[in-house]
Amino acid sequence: MGGAEIKGGNIYWGRKEVTDYKGIVVIFAWVSVPHTLLPDFVDLYSSLGWNSLVCYAHYLSAFNDESAMSLAFCVTEELIEELRIRPCPVVFAAFSAGSKACLYKVFQLIDGGCEAPNYMHNYQLLRKCVSGHIYDSGPLDVTSDFGFRFSLKPSIAKLPGPSKFVSWVAKSVASGLDALYLTRFESLASEHWQALYSSVNFGAPFLILCSENDNLVRYQSINDFAQRLRSLNGDVNLVNLSSSSHVGHYKDHPIQYRAAVRHLLEKSTSLYSHNVIRERERTGMDGMQDEISDIICDLQKVVINSNQSFRRVALGPSDHFYLPSSEGHKNDRESGFPHDEHKEKAVCLPSSPSISAHSVLGQFLFDVCVPKNVEGWDVKPPGNLNGRLCASGPRHSPFRGIKRFRRSRL
Repeated sequence: MGGAEIKGGNIYWGRKEVTDYKGIVVIFAWVSVPHTLLPDFVDLYSSLGWNSLVCYAHYLSAFNDESAMSLAFCVTEELIEELRIRPCPVVFAAFSAGSKACLYKVFQLIDGGCEAPNYMHNYQLLRKCVSGHIYDSGPLDVTSDFGFRFSLKPSIAKLPGPSKFVSWVAKSVASGLDALYLTRFESLASEHWQALYSSVNFGAPFLILCSENDNLVRYQSINDFAQRLRSLNGDVNLVNLSSSSHVGHYKDHPIQYRAAVRHLLEKSTSLYSHNVIRERERTGMDGMQDEISDIICDLQKVVINSNQSFRRVALGPSDHFYLPSSEGHKNDRESGFPHDEHKEKAVCLPSSPSISAHSVLGQFLFDVCVPKNVEGWDVKPPGNLNGRLCASGPRHSPFRGIKRFRRSRL
């Protein structure tokens, strides 16, 4: 299969089709998972149309956060490179202590818990593609009891004689490793579980496969983990496969195991498609709002420019065009003085013809147009009589004897 050997483990593609695939399953395995079992899971995902990226961690990666972070960086870089070419759903599958050896660091990178601000836009792309989680025989944390059971097979521990010495040495080493873990890396355990619980925020479904006969991880701890995820509104499917060993569920129950994995992958594909459609709709609405905002801004700019241009025309010294001011009228009324004659003349454009009321022509027109005697005329608006317009004629006025009237001024 090949792969790249890096600090903390190695990474390789179990299956990598260029076009004919539905998504990517990232396998996180630890040394508790034999190499001979990994091809079976790769073939299972391949038969369902999914590519497989394998991250196989060394023993100390479960105890050393630097080794786990080194693996996490390489895994995310490999995924992001593929997702840039073709975005697709991504499912994380952790076997045994694979979550402690690398996966929880991947969650921290995606959530921005680690100091990598220059890569946050890339992690956002990966976050949008996370569509499912699979836990096989896990998750589990490293304890002295687990270390003892992992380091020594139960068949050897039951043998009498020299095997007792081997069992004592193994248990001493495991206890010493656990003591070192508790004193120096106690905070890592809290980070591990907190990162796994925070993965509920991705909105992706969970598939947890376990057995009550698992000799390395207790069923109760896995059941508590599932209940905790459910309390956080996680979509969890807990499958208890009886009479199967640690990471041996697929081998002992292939039909039930395959059906559960197929259901999870189909749900992940549907979730990813729904998220893509929702993202496109949101992007379209944002684009429409931005376009409307641009139009409004352009209109505001046009109005502002028009007002400024109008003010330049109105207030230009060469135009002789003055705008009426309410303040000016107020001052004139209070002072009792009439408007300035120069200002009233300046209202008229110079190029338009004008007739003075005091000129000879103006006096002539005034005498012709204004009647000398309006006595006896009732000035009122035209009435309507039988649907016809009629003008009012002369009639007797109560002020017939009064001859005085005031002439209008132009």
